[in-house]
Amino acid sequence: ENKMTVDGMFEVVEEQAKDGVDFMTIHCGVTFETIGRLKKQPRLMEVVSRGGALMMKWILENKEENPFYKYFDRLLEIARRYDITLSLGDGMRPGSIVDAGDQAQIQELIVLGDLTKRAWEAGVQIIIEGPGHVPFDQIESQIKMQKEICKGAPFYVLGPLPTDVAPGYDHITCAIGGTLAASAGADYLCYVTPTEHLGLPTAEDVKEGVIASRIAAHCADIAKGIPGAKNWDIEMSKARKELNWGKQIRLSIDPEKAKEIHARRRSSEASYGEGGCSMCGEFCAMKISSEVLKNKS
Repeated sequence: ENKMTVDGMFEVVEEQAKDGVDFMTIHCGVTFETIGRLKKQPRLMEVVSRGGALMMKWILENKEENPFYKYFDRLLEIARRYDITLSLGDGMRPGSIVDAGDQAQIQELIVLGDLTKRAWEAGVQIIIEGPGHVPFDQIESQIKMQKEICKGAPFYVLGPLPTDVAPGYDHITCAIGGTLAASAGADYLCYVTPTEHLGLPTAEDVKEGVIASRIAAHCADIAKGIPGAKNWDIEMSKARKELNWGKQIRLSIDPEKAKEIHARRRSSEASYGEGGCSMCGEFCAMKISSEVLKNKS
């Protein structure tokens, strides 16, 4: 028996709105048209979005249009009443780099662009959810296309991941793609953990994923020339020049890890001389150059 009814879907949305949810991801762009595009240009990995797959199944089994698309005004009324920001989900996001930029993905984006305008006219804030698995050379153009189609609405990217071969290291893959995406105009990076594609993350996996995405965001801020973005790096460089290990650790994006690694190396190798480290030992480049230039002056 199909218990997922139109009214039931909207009742759940309103229930969560009453509970105080601030933003919701709703897959409004999975429609008969986008499904048709998926059939017209078959994919290697079809639909990898859980919400997108469930909505596609509901549409095809009930032979009815997506209720969140068909009755979008009803959704907007709830969102406006409870001051909810809608994240328009990308149910057709590519799950493989070879599927990026295909008809289904673009058709859904066109739908989301139309819905963005309607939401703004109704006084509802919008975030657009984006891919996904995208080759490195396509990331910038995808960001610019989204910004054009969705009238500059904030763009929220899941990575993106520019390769599919790094299970266990997808937080690094995410940081690589996220840096380029954010520098090209993405507004919101979704972090990815080392356990992506393998299982549910531990608390430590979550920490690693968040830090990797923070690094990506900071690199992008520097690339975009955000005022003050380089100040953190300048202070770190000064601390390195001064061989001020305490300050370097305090300025690290993960001070706990930096402190642990530094302490471990100091205790295992004592041949680096006063103030140096185990990389160069007594032949510390900064120490030598500083002394030489100071003496020459």
